[in-house]
Amino acid sequence: MVRRADRLLDPGAQDTVMNFALYVLRLMCLAWLWPVALLKGSNTQNQRRHKDVYLGENTRHKHGGRIDFKTKKSDSTKSLLIKSEQLLRIEDHDFAMRPGFGGSAIPVGIDVQVESIDSISEVNMDFTMTLYLRHYWQDDRLAFPSSNNKSRTFDARLVKKIWVPDVFFVHSKRSFIHDTTMENIMLRVYPDGNILYSVRITVTALCSMDFSRFPLDTQNCSLELESYAYNENDLMLYWKNGNDSLRTDEIALSQFFIEEFHPSFGLAFYSSTGWYNRLYINFILRRHIFFFMLQTYFPTMLMVMLSWVSFWIDRRAVPARVSLGITTVLTMSTIITGVSASMPQVSYVKAVDIYLWASFLFVFLSVIEYAAVNYFTTVEEMKKLQKGKLPVSYDATQAMAYDGCFHDDIDVSPFPELPTTPSTTRTIPPRASSTEPPPTEGTRLWRKRSVGKNIRFIMSNSYMIDSYSRIIFPVAYLLFNIIYWCIYS
Repeated sequence: MVRRADRLLDPGAQDTVMNFALYVLRLMCLAWLWPVALLKGSNTQNQRRHKDVYLGENTRHKHGGRIDFKTKKSDSTKSLLIKSEQLLRIEDHDFAMRPGFGGSAIPVGIDVQVESIDSISEVNMDFTMTLYLRHYWQDDRLAFPSSNNKSRTFDARLVKKIWVPDVFFVHSKRSFIHDTTMENIMLRVYPDGNILYSVRITVTALCSMDFSRFPLDTQNCSLELESYAYNENDLMLYWKNGNDSLRTDEIALSQFFIEEFHPSFGLAFYSSTGWYNRLYINFILRRHIFFFMLQTYFPTMLMVMLSWVSFWIDRRAVPARVSLGITTVLTMSTIITGVSASMPQVSYVKAVDIYLWASFLFVFLSVIEYAAVNYFTTVEEMKKLQKGKLPVSYDATQAMAYDGCFHDDIDVSPFPELPTTPSTTRTIPPRASSTEPPPTEGTRLWRKRSVGKNIRFIMSNSYMIDSYSRIIFPVAYLLFNIIYWCIYS
């Protein structure tokens, strides 16, 4: 029976059965995979739909509620197949060499916009400035074909692959290129090979200041630019637009007026490497005086005037006059120390030093004046005690005269009354014989005294020292102020 069945199925029939079995197996696999494919397709469509909505909202938000399809069409990063490095042929040239190597010097134009002067330090003799430094030159190696003759702008990533001028700041202490949020560097390349290279820099540089007239001084500082490696045979620095190459924003400083900003240029020579082009950014600063008037000059004047109060205090009030004198001396010492601490240690005398030390001398002399008054008063009283002119029960308050000073040699007791009788006649005592002619009418009697006699007279009348000091000290200090302000202002 088996053999009969095998004979009935020929080889063609066997192949048909096998094909039918494979077909049925494929249908079963498709029936099992169909729901999975439908689920995956729906998820992909939802993701694309959400992405389109997100991009649409952002684009509307960015372009004022509408989608700029023209911008999408003109996006060269999608339409161009050539990379920027290939377009500029960076790999075809050696950018370690300057443009036109072996020929004439390459001209590099500079223009600067000063954003701010951040600080000026008298102690460190430096200033800090933030500026935009722009370079202009031509490099034919970066020329590229362009149908619309438009430039291409790049950031710091391309700058590191091409040649740029190595300009540095002479006498710079520290400097840096701003890097928030990216490095503040711009490179703009034109089709003909012209290049604009701009950086935003903060630099701290030395400024040699002269404080001989401080705080009535004017300082002239400069920021100097120069190529480090290329001398004048390889690179020529120049101001791009002449005097208009230096522009400034509105700058306000706390201690200075900015009187002038101007550019200049020159040459610098180094014995080992030769001559270099150098550009200067010069600015003139004039100091505000009002701050120092409030902090230094007015307090000093008041201390000097306060020391004069002792001339009106009783010369026997030793605690009052000594305390006043010592207080003013110590206050002047504090003012001088405070001003010196905020200034550099220079080897010459400043204008403020002259004023402070002259005022300190006036205060010191007022203390010395009272020491002299007290000493002469004591000597005078000792002499009178030795001569017996003063009673044992001497009271200093009884010697007070009407002008507010003590006159120990004046007796203020009442004069005895003379009898008023008709026979009383006015008699003139006989005049001593003298060779001097009698004075005529209209002349004043004047007795000449030598300097020694005047000094002895003042020593014997010590109250006169205070009287003279009340006039001499203010007049001398006023004269000193007139001379000082005429010279330094």
